[in-house]
Amino acid sequence: MSEAPHHDNDPVLQTLILAGVFAALCAVRLTTLNVPYFDEAHYLPAAREILSGGDYINREHPLLGKVILAAGIGLVGDNPLGWRIFPLFAGVITIVASMRAMWHATRTRFATLAFGVLLASGFMLLIQSRIAMLDIFLMCFLALAAWQFSAAVRRPEQGRRRLAATGVFLGFAMAAKWSAIPVAVLPGLAFFAARLSAGRRRLLTSQRGIPVPGVSLLEAFVWLGIVPLVIYAASFAPAYFLAENTLSRYGLFAMHREMLALQTQILAPHAYQSNWPEWVMNARAIWYFFEPVNGVQRGVMVIGNPLTMLLGLPALGWCLFKGLTQRHWPSLAMAVGYLASLSLWFFAAKSVQFYFHYFIPHVFMLGALAMALEEWWNRGSRIVPLAVLAGSVGIFAWFYPILTAGALGDPMDFLNYAWIKGWR
Repeated sequence: MSEAPHHDNDPVLQTLILAGVFAALCAVRLTTLNVPYFDEAHYLPAAREILSGGDYINREHPLLGKVILAAGIGLVGDNPLGWRIFPLFAGVITIVASMRAMWHATRTRFATLAFGVLLASGFMLLIQSRIAMLDIFLMCFLALAAWQFSAAVRRPEQGRRRLAATGVFLGFAMAAKWSAIPVAVLPGLAFFAARLSAGRRRLLTSQRGIPVPGVSLLEAFVWLGIVPLVIYAASFAPAYFLAENTLSRYGLFAMHREMLALQTQILAPHAYQSNWPEWVMNARAIWYFFEPVNGVQRGVMVIGNPLTMLLGLPALGWCLFKGLTQRHWPSLAMAVGYLASLSLWFFAAKSVQFYFHYFIPHVFMLGALAMALEEWWNRGSRIVPLAVLAGSVGIFAWFYPILTAGALGDPMDFLNYAWIKGWR
């Protein structure tokens, strides 16, 4: 008799422990910078106006992220903790949801736990979880959507409600920031491609076949196409309670023409602007903050983990190759997700771009690296994956002060972290 195949145990407890450690790391010096910094200067005034029913400002972005920031101010107060408490929560949810998505996609403990470690030590998730910007909400909702979609594929008996939840979270993601759109269309396209490959005669109405037996293509279109758009449109409802604006006077389509015009306007150059080739090579940092605070020099540097940002590139190539040649769908999903989210910036008519726009692609890259490390692990080469994870954590520990506004000995201490010219 042959042995039963090995099945890993679900690492739920380890996931929660890692999320708790990440939350603690995010909370250190969360309120040390007691004035708005970097793009908080745009989003916090907009959140205050929403709370007071005042003017509709910062119209170039959807409302949901600013409504969440307004909720933090309303619940905790108009202070650094109120500004940043919900971004911190969103960051913790992101790491949990991302690990759950990886577990349902691969059913392997090592890839799941490695993904969590890489995300926690990858710099960008920590930084964006500590600042009142929109990007962390965008990433949180995309991670929740990925969790629900992968669970729907893995557990068809829960497929209908999981797909419905996927659609809701995709709508929330687009309502946080438009950068979500290239990724938000992928679940629907994946469902269509999978059902088309099954060769069903009744393509639209058949409930048989991958990816979610029991759900027809027409029904999936409702959950993954119609529901996200309805949620997105409904997210603008608070604007009707603000001062007179384009939305309340002329409707949603006119509002979106105005938003698009604002997004594509020519802006003055910025000292830290960059473009996608520099993001891919981790070559251009942003300094969110670098000033004395109460007589102590502090800074917040935004860059990716130097080790994993470079190792992730060949890992993406490997995932694309494995996905296409072996029909390994989780690997292909990481490569396609990376390319789709990055491709927006190939053509975006946005005159000033920054490294934080690489946030979504970098998450897919770290997922690809986790899968590549798992391949080494399964082949019995344990030293390499453990060395990469240890190296990622070690470099994170070195940079931690400059990621979290730690005290610097003098203004030139930033050179301990700005290793290359593009990071200065």
